[in-house]
Amino acid sequence: MSLETPAAPAAPLPVLETEQDILARAKQAATRRKRNIWLLRLAIVVVWLGSWELTATYWIDPFFYSKPSKIWQRLVEWFTTGTDFGSIWYQILVTVEEAALGFVIGAFFGVVFGVILGRSAYLAQVLAPFIKAANALPRIVLAALFVIWFGLGLSSKVATVVVLVFFAVFFNAFTGAREVDRNLIDNARILGATRGQVLKSIVLPSATSWILSSLHVAFGFALIGAVVGEYTGAKAGMGFLIANAQGTFDTAGVYAGMLIITVVALLAEWGISTLEGRLLRWRPGVASDDGRRDI
Repeated sequence: MSLETPAAPAAPLPVLETEQDILARAKQAATRRKRNIWLLRLAIVVVWLGSWELTATYWIDPFFYSKPSKIWQRLVEWFTTGTDFGSIWYQILVTVEEAALGFVIGAFFGVVFGVILGRSAYLAQVLAPFIKAANALPRIVLAALFVIWFGLGLSSKVATVVVLVFFAVFFNAFTGAREVDRNLIDNARILGATRGQVLKSIVLPSATSWILSSLHVAFGFALIGAVVGEYTGAKAGMGFLIANAQGTFDTAGVYAGMLIITVVALLAEWGISTLEGRLLRWRPGVASDDGRRDI
């Protein structure tokens, strides 16, 4: 009888993951998380609309609060047979035109004045009280004045939008221009860069993220300005449509107009985010831990 003990079986070697496996697993996790987010959003919308529909059917008066089914009927009516004042597409186009024109003009002057005053402490100190006073003026009063000055047409709505957008962009451009690394500017001047070259190569690129961040808020203000201007006095547009719905106690029409404006704002937000992503490709990405970069 042999006294030798049998040798223990060799432990299996661990299987090392390749880089492709790690990337594939990370991609699957990201896809699964994105799907879950959209499913949760859909569930929130379904619960919200369902509870609203039930509440308006059995507990509250839909004449005052409307309900999703009536809002949907109004939207279908507007997009198939039109409104009492023409095609719904024409109403949307009027509001978008007013918002877009005012947005471009207000953003342009906001960037120009923000960067100039951000780089000139003397001018900033001189004009600071005037800028703060202008920013404190109530916009609704200005919208009423613009209607008196420029009439019910495009000009009064664009002027209202410009005022709202200008200050939203100006303060971000001003801060972005002031936050530029002083060492970069000093080094550029030592190397012989002119003021124009410093502004073009250092100040504007450094302030770009600040400016683009303000554009997200600014276009929302642009739509608000256009709607407020139309609500004050207009011949067409979504604000005019909402004001007419309110005057005829058409609650569903008010909600339908608000929903259309919201969709337009979301589309504009998507476009600005796409533009921001292309212009800021040079910026290092921010790592997200377990999806903490939510907004």
